[in-house]
Amino acid sequence: MSTAPDLSVVIPVYNEELNLPLLFSRLYPVLDGLGRSYEVIFTNDGSADSSLQLLRAQYEARPDVTRVIDFNANYGQHMAVMAAFERIRGQVIVTLDADLQNPPEEIPKLLVLIDLGHDYVGGFRLNRRDSVFRTMASKVINIVRRRMTAIEMTDQGCMLRAYRRPIVDAVVQSGANNTFIPALAYSFSGNPTEVGVRHEERHAGVSNYSLYMLIRLNFDLITGFSLAPLQIFTIVSMACAGGSFLLMIVLALRRFVFVGPEEGGLFTLFGILFFLVSVTMVGIGLIGEYVGRTYQVVRSRQRYFVREILEAKD
Repeated sequence: MSTAPDLSVVIPVYNEELNLPLLFSRLYPVLDGLGRSYEVIFTNDGSADSSLQLLRAQYEARPDVTRVIDFNANYGQHMAVMAAFERIRGQVIVTLDADLQNPPEEIPKLLVLIDLGHDYVGGFRLNRRDSVFRTMASKVINIVRRRMTAIEMTDQGCMLRAYRRPIVDAVVQSGANNTFIPALAYSFSGNPTEVGVRHEERHAGVSNYSLYMLIRLNFDLITGFSLAPLQIFTIVSMACAGGSFLLMIVLALRRFVFVGPEEGGLFTLFGILFFLVSVTMVGIGLIGEYVGRTYQVVRSRQRYFVREILEAKD
């Protein structure tokens, strides 16, 4: 790699020992057939299985085009991608999952659009092979994101994406500690587009994303790119305050003008109080989320620790 390659392929890896051999056998022939120079950067995100040993063996087999970043612990997919982004050499960057659900054979589709002048190409999965529950949950999350942010993505869960180097440089320079990289890249893009890509069943193993993690990711996305949650809470709080005031007037009129003291009125007041307290707690949680994100940025703590980098020296 004495000269900078044209293409950098970034692949985060976490406990993918069953998928890596097939990934290697399919990925490298595709890249070799592109007719352009390339590098593949794997980030081992603290895998507990033999993924690192397989990556090391692949590096030794193809040291001219393979680089491996090894984390000391699991920091999450997006930090794994960010670590690779900070070390890329290519002018076009493609991100890909290691589980083969987005086939590497689809990479040329994205590069065609990059060559046409787009600086961001997002993939969206055609004929998804996930469970009905997971597919529906993904659709709901996509709808919520579209309604609450200005980020236009058909399928935010698709890892297969391509970027031009200035977009990736902008993502790195943003210094974001906890963010959704495709959305951040989209916000920097001047000419984005999307393309449908084939989706396959997971070859082996299980998904590392639980329903909770998907919800958490979407919450990070919304709070990272929009003030809508705080604004919605303010509107709801104002409506609750107005409703509570009207209810107080009604109860006062019933007690002192129309009906007089009523048995059980105390429970009504308790119900109103509990509702208002729950609304307040939701608001405190939202404010805490935004304050926490600010805290993560200002403390400037190292986001991840790289134990080792395997790469050919110039």
